Amino acid sequence: MEKLDFGPVKKLLDDPSVSEIMINGAEKVFIEKNGKKVLSDVRFGSEAEVKKLVESIYSPKGKRVDRDVPYADCCLDDGTRINAIISPVSRFGMSVTFRKFSKDINSVEDLIKLDTLDQKAAEFLIACVKGKINMLFSGGTAVGKTTLLQLLSGYFSPTERVITIEDAAELKLEQDNVISLETRTPDREGKGEVALRDLIRNALRMAPDRLVIGEVRGPEAIDMIQAMATGHSGTIGVVHGNSPREVVSRLETMILMSGINIPLWEVRKLIASTIHMIVHLDRFSDGSRKITYITEIRGLEREEIAFNDLFLHRITNIDEHGKVFGTLKPCIRYYPKFFQKLQKLSLVSDKIFVNE
Repeated sequence: MEKLDFGPVKKLLDDPSVSEIMINGAEKVFIEKNGKKVLSDVRFGSEAEVKKLVESIYSPKGKRVDRDVPYADCCLDDGTRINAIISPVSRFGMSVTFRKFSKDINSVEDLIKLDTLDQKAAEFLIACVKGKINMLFSGGTAVGKTTLLQLLSGYFSPTERVITIEDAAELKLEQDNVISLETRTPDREGKGEVALRDLIRNALRMAPDRLVIGEVRGPEAIDMIQAMATGHSGTIGVVHGNSPREVVSRLETMILMSGINIPLWEVRKLIASTIHMIVHLDRFSDGSRKITYITEIRGLEREEIAFNDLFLHRITNIDEHGKVFGTLKPCIRYYPKFFQKLQKLSLVSDKIFVNE
């Protein structure tokens, strides 16, 4: 971690059992520990001390949080994500949230041990990554989308040129030929903004073999779709949503927000012809994070997008301590349309979808 003075929160950042730190002004610092949010015993001496902490983190990275930019994201070198927001936007003083990147999860095998997914689903996702299937990772906040993406990126070909595009650079890809692009807020004169849309368009001129888009939440959705449509296979995007079907509905709205003048059925046709699959994660009441859907976007049927669930998670038990147990099992009605491509590359066999 950077050699910064983290003050009172240093012990929380060093505690591996703490996954999130939430500073609600100088007097209240909440933490998430073992899946539960509780008030910690940490306090700051004043609001100015909290502000000093934020400035010490943000300034070296060329970011700021002030009257002109009242909130901003940032990322530490170890992957910890930070969001800071100041008054009067935050009514009760400065609020700072740290979301730590787990140091205990270093491989897909670790996710299997944590019951985030099972062996067959892992093998299938790895095959899809190697086979350059276009996909979205979806879910709510803090469900593990970035962690899953980070780990699966280890299966990108070492010969690929990969370009990552993010609001706050979090991904740390291990390949040699990787370019990391990050958005920029406007300066005090309102100039110099670099948006996700700008970066996606520019990335297409940088000879990429694969694009990874950290979070799609607005009109940049059309630029991602067009990148997929122009032969940039293996593109991966991250989208917030509550289910694969809701994610597609959100994508439709985002694309229409871009100002593109085409009817809804054409938007759906674009989505159905470019995005092959959605991997959806959920967070459960015990704090565990699991893949709950792996769903193919199969095409259009009567101007509606057709879905084909490939793997579904089902809860089997909740014990007396509230721990959630379940299984992620194949449930296909049809083999995915891209399955033959994976077979030709010798990445999968029919047995991947057989329940045992």
